[in-house]
Amino acid sequence: MTKTPNQHSDTEKDVNTSQKRLDSEDAQQVLEHIKMLLSKQSLVQNLVHQQEEHNTESGALVEELLKRQQHVELENFLRPLHPADIAYILESLPHEERMQVWELVSSQHDGDILLEVDDWVREDLIATMNREDLLAATETLDTDELADLAPDLPAEIVAEVQKGLTEKERNQLLAVLGYEKDTVGAIMDFEMVRVREDITLEVVLRYLRRLDYLPDHTDQLFIIDREEHLLGVLSLADLLINDPESHVKDLMKTEFFSLTPNESDTVATSAFERYDLVSAPVVDNENRLLGRVTINAVVDVIQEDSQEQDLARAGLAEEDTFSSVAHAVRNRTPWLLINLCTASTASFIASQFEGTVSQIVILAFLMSIVAGIGGNSGNQTLTLVIRAMAMGRINVKSIMPMLKRETYVTLLVGLTGSIMAAFFAWLVSDSYKIAIVMVTAMICNMLIGAFLGVLIPLVRAKFNKDPAVGSSVLLTFATDALGFFIFLGLATIFLL
Repeated sequence: MTKTPNQHSDTEKDVNTSQKRLDSEDAQQVLEHIKMLLSKQSLVQNLVHQQEEHNTESGALVEELLKRQQHVELENFLRPLHPADIAYILESLPHEERMQVWELVSSQHDGDILLEVDDWVREDLIATMNREDLLAATETLDTDELADLAPDLPAEIVAEVQKGLTEKERNQLLAVLGYEKDTVGAIMDFEMVRVREDITLEVVLRYLRRLDYLPDHTDQLFIIDREEHLLGVLSLADLLINDPESHVKDLMKTEFFSLTPNESDTVATSAFERYDLVSAPVVDNENRLLGRVTINAVVDVIQEDSQEQDLARAGLAEEDTFSSVAHAVRNRTPWLLINLCTASTASFIASQFEGTVSQIVILAFLMSIVAGIGGNSGNQTLTLVIRAMAMGRINVKSIMPMLKRETYVTLLVGLTGSIMAAFFAWLVSDSYKIAIVMVTAMICNMLIGAFLGVLIPLVRAKFNKDPAVGSSVLLTFATDALGFFIFLGLATIFLL
């Protein structure tokens, strides 16, 4: 597909660089309007096709005129939107409608939009773009932005883009691409303001005034020596409120938080949350300034990690909401099959107590409560542990303290809940023995759920596996199977 060339004037382009941003409600309204325009366009085309059966030549002419009219209306509606809002629209449309909108988006915003959309939509859009479109989309991007797109671009495009970079930019791009995903180096930004310590604030201010713009989220300047070693930081506030004749070295802060490129990006997210940072320098082992991490990159990491964890707990990989049925089936089937096997195992365990259940039928109704409460209790612990691991607050060494804490909490909560469940069991069965079995089984299964809620994600992390992937499936299997076994086993021993 060839994108519509940008035919706007320079004046229009300048205006479009500051598109209005939409809040959540406005974005929903814009999306609905886009859908209405696309539906209207489809309806017109269908009517024209019906007329073509009677007059082929005039029908084709009318169709072309109406199509152009609809395209102009849709293009004018998209033009003032911010790239992030266009990305939201593209993510919310099925493939065919997504391509119709993408074709009408001004080509000058292609790169920014590709950076904003989720990975699965980006792959879909890039697959439809030819070589010229891809080169045009990447030519205005910064080095760190190119690094974000590079994994999804064809290798020949990446090679072609590198030819247009300066040697410094090329080295920066290769450096970022050399860092593993989910590390600080992979989200590092190279645009920053660096100054020397032996100059006055007045010199710094004159230098800043000569710049065309300040890099986004510039809240501090980085003080370096001639070998690029980071000596300190100078906040913009200190720069503005102090005497212009003061020297940088007298006002810079030599104690500051810094990151290294090979650290996990969760270290950055935790630090930004803890210290309310806007930016933080990234240095190598010799304390040379390599780049910086900014708050917008950290927010992206937090959002991406949150989405991945939500999907992973259900055993899903990232999936296009409007992907083909075949793709969705391939994505969802593996863990569903595992869940089927685990559920079958739990049912098999329950079937081994057929004699007990046939003699005390009420047990068949009560055992689901034991299994369900154990699963809910375990999922609470599981969610807490996975979140703490994502924030870098606990690791494998924290197993024993976490187990001890969750044991105490579960016992206290379990006693309260099990007493209520026992009272219910006594009411429906008129048997205090069943109530006692209910109390014991519930507390035991809740303790098992809490134990596994701590153990499963930490063990998976120990073997370099995503702690969230399928954890809830494994936990539910254990609490169902063991819940049935404990409850029916105790019933067999004490009630028969």
